[in-house]
Amino acid sequence: MKAIIPVAGFGTRLRPHTLTKPKVLMSVAGKPMIHHIIEQLISEKLVDSIILVTGFMGNKIENYLNKSFNFKFENAIQEEAKGLGHAIYCSKHLFNTDKPEDVIIILGDTLFDVNLSDLCKNDFSVIGVKEVEDPRRFGVVEKDSEGFVKKFIEKPSGPEVSKSNEAIVGLYYLKNSNLLFESLKSIIEKNIRTKNEYQLTDALSEMLLRNEKIVTYPVDGWLDCGKPETIFETNQYLLKKVPIKENSIFQHKYSFVGDDCEIKNSIIGEFTSVGDNCKIINSIITNSIIESGSHIENAIIKDSIIGEKVTVKNKAQILNLGDYSEC
Repeated sequence: MKAIIPVAGFGTRLRPHTLTKPKVLMSVAGKPMIHHIIEQLISEKLVDSIILVTGFMGNKIENYLNKSFNFKFENAIQEEAKGLGHAIYCSKHLFNTDKPEDVIIILGDTLFDVNLSDLCKNDFSVIGVKEVEDPRRFGVVEKDSEGFVKKFIEKPSGPEVSKSNEAIVGLYYLKNSNLLFESLKSIIEKNIRTKNEYQLTDALSEMLLRNEKIVTYPVDGWLDCGKPETIFETNQYLLKKVPIKENSIFQHKYSFVGDDCEIKNSIIGEFTSVGDNCKIINSIITNSIIESGSHIENAIIKDSIIGEKVTVKNKAQILNLGDYSEC
């Protein structure tokens, strides 16, 4: 089985950080978000190949993964941002059409606390879903009386408002790669767009028309990393699962400090993640993400995202600083 991870987005909601790095290389709980996804896929021994669909600064993602993991990565390039469906279609050349295979699709800026092996044991294709209060912000599924998906609606609004509150979370297990790519090709050739993009949900609708059986799988641990406020929520969730290092006198139990850091007269407070090679002197930091190589001195920082190799001195405020900044 192959995995496809689309990581070609510009991450505009996470600027200034995404001006110098792809959003999937931003850290949560001490590791880039893409690291958590790859780590789970490899540990569960689900796939023999992982395809990254890259675009803007894709070489940085490739370099990081090849340096961090001993695994077979393949690369497809999305030259122009035309939607998730188009991104998936860009990986078609990496599949053998003579031998259809299962494929799992995971969005690169979304983490899941879910047993992927259990999800992939199903006899049918599977869409990960979570019940939400307001389905208008998401794609949703509607099911028939037997529990099979009968309809996909992308961000329902107006007359399309759905009675279903099962939101699509960005996790897909599809049994037939040939049918997937045939359906994607069909919507692109017919220029079927939703919100002016080629959507994966429209291709899935095409698969339903071709008699593909699709069921849903409940995903409670849906961790979004697409914007600053959700990155903080994901960081908090994951830090509760990270065992604290021993002898960390000034470190809260729900925090992470990377390797080769210098911490003096400081408190690394609750829900704080500190990358490798950081220097933190006479400071208090809470509910923040500090990327590697940064220097913070005589500062009180909370609810902040600090990029790589940033210098912050004599500050007491909320900060959002990109790589190589000084404040």
